[in-house]
Amino acid sequence: MHTAFNKRLLIGWLVLSSITLLYLLVDSGDHGGTLEPSTVITSAAIVMALIKVRIIFQEFMEVRRAPALLCRLTDVWILLIAAGLLGSYYVGLAVQ
Repeated sequence: MHTAFNKRLLIGWLVLSSITLLYLLVDSGDHGGTLEPSTVITSAAIVMALIKVRIIFQEFMEVRRAPALLCRLTDVWILLIAAGLLGSYYVGLAVQ
């Protein structure tokens, strides 16, 4: 069985892995063993996760070659999830 080498998928995988490593670098601050919430780190984690979701949609689920309507619907879904996650996080901060 011959498997074709797909350079685009390799690049997508490398980008996903580097985003994960970037998050580990951002969140590796030692706070003396206590957990301290950080708005910047939490927001960055949500944004990085949504970027990863879009890459997975486009490259691994092959939405990139799907009809334009499906491409736009997945992008709208990502924006709605971003608004919901970030909105609920910031509203929760304001309520505390």
